[in-house]
Amino acid sequence: MMVNRQATETFKTSATELLATPAGKERELLDKYSLETNNIVIDIKIVAIEEEPVPIYEISIANISPTTRVILEKIRQEFVSKMSIEDLQSFEKVDNISLIKKEFRKEIRILINKYFPNTDEKTINMLINYLLEENLGLGKIDILLSDPRLEEIIINNHKEPVWVYHRKFGWLKTNVVIPTEARIRHFATIIGRDIGKEITNLSPLMDAHLMSGDRVNATLMPISTMGNTITIRKFAEDPWTITKFINEGTISYEAAAIIWLAIQNELSVLITGGTGSGKTSTLNAVSNFFPPNQRMISIEDTRELTLPNNLHWVPMETRLANPEGRGGISMLDLLVNSLRMRPDRILVGEVRRKEEAEILLEAMHTGHSVYATLHANNAEETITRLTNPPIDIPKAMIASISIIMVQNRNRRTGKRRTFQIAEVTPTGDARVIMRYDPKKDIIETIAESKYMFDRITLYTGFSRKDIEFDLKQKVTILKWMVRKNITNVDDLGVKFAKYYLGSLQLD
Repeated sequence: MMVNRQATETFKTSATELLATPAGKERELLDKYSLETNNIVIDIKIVAIEEEPVPIYEISIANISPTTRVILEKIRQEFVSKMSIEDLQSFEKVDNISLIKKEFRKEIRILINKYFPNTDEKTINMLINYLLEENLGLGKIDILLSDPRLEEIIINNHKEPVWVYHRKFGWLKTNVVIPTEARIRHFATIIGRDIGKEITNLSPLMDAHLMSGDRVNATLMPISTMGNTITIRKFAEDPWTITKFINEGTISYEAAAIIWLAIQNELSVLITGGTGSGKTSTLNAVSNFFPPNQRMISIEDTRELTLPNNLHWVPMETRLANPEGRGGISMLDLLVNSLRMRPDRILVGEVRRKEEAEILLEAMHTGHSVYATLHANNAEETITRLTNPPIDIPKAMIASISIIMVQNRNRRTGKRRTFQIAEVTPTGDARVIMRYDPKKDIIETIAESKYMFDRITLYTGFSRKDIEFDLKQKVTILKWMVRKNITNVDDLGVKFAKYYLGSLQLD
């Protein structure tokens, strides 16, 4: 039986289309590069176009000619016309996805051999992958997901292009457009289906993640009044490291050395900042300083951290309840459980509630080093957030946090910077010792550390001169790592392990 009109609504058009940029307007090329996914070569250009408020992120498929694309569209339409209702119903079942894709590959191969006889195997596989993504995958969105320079991918509705957040250029409009609202909803459905979630008119909001670890939020009309939306925050396959932070100007050598000193001496650090300021990236970067002879437990809503592979690290992730309300595992559940796993250090993706903060502070009081993130724009606001609802922790308990590290993103320039480093006094107040100067674009020391240095002296016997010498040595090592271009998370793990073993040699 052939598929009826309603059943094939989302398959009638290609998954995504490329818009032509306006003709006759002045264009300035800002950047260009290429990448490859599934043997498909993609050319990317970032151009500033006259009267456009933001630059345009243009993608084009380099190894498929316009003529070939026309024939592929004919193959696609012929393929869709052959799909049966049973095919579509099977495709909706998680257990049958790999089987259905395998069967579809066979059908597409027959059609490609019909229209492209004598084609080599590599090209056939490339064309099959292209057609599968356009019909069963996320289309051009998969191309955007393959670009490591992108941090966010945003679909607002079918009437406007897809937006992206680029590490270098900030917010950009793309030349990718989703042709229908039904297609956007279909994307959200298949994303949720892969991990056992669903988005419906009764449940029009969905938090999920792709199998690659990328975080996804989806909403349906009329909750989002202008159209169905999908927001994807990409998981960093090549994670931020401390040397990348220094290279980008996000943190100075001296500020990095202070944080290294605190972490080496097992002092707890709270990383704060506004939305998109890079809190989790900072947590990932400062995790480079962890010694390899201790046990780390990380707890996140969605896996974002990537620690060096030589560390004794157990990553854990929360889980939402199923549609029947069962099987949910909260951050509080994992925090309580982690204390039974004999951790030396605990990392928490984000503290939101009083119970979580209480468990973390209790962990600090019982000798664990804790590293967590929190939404707050400066050190003083961090204390205010901790001591007022919904967290509402007694101020006296906050003294167990040694360092507050505040991150900031300038929304005008897109620059992310370490904004403040503050030590926490015995009374639970924040005392800023380093502060970012936006005019000079540097973080400067505005006060000498007192309480952090006193705590280190208490537990190590180091004099202030010893601590200052150690900080200078750390700056020297960091400069050597930057000069040697050691930016990979695992390579840094090896170097820091050698440092803790006393065998690091600088050349």
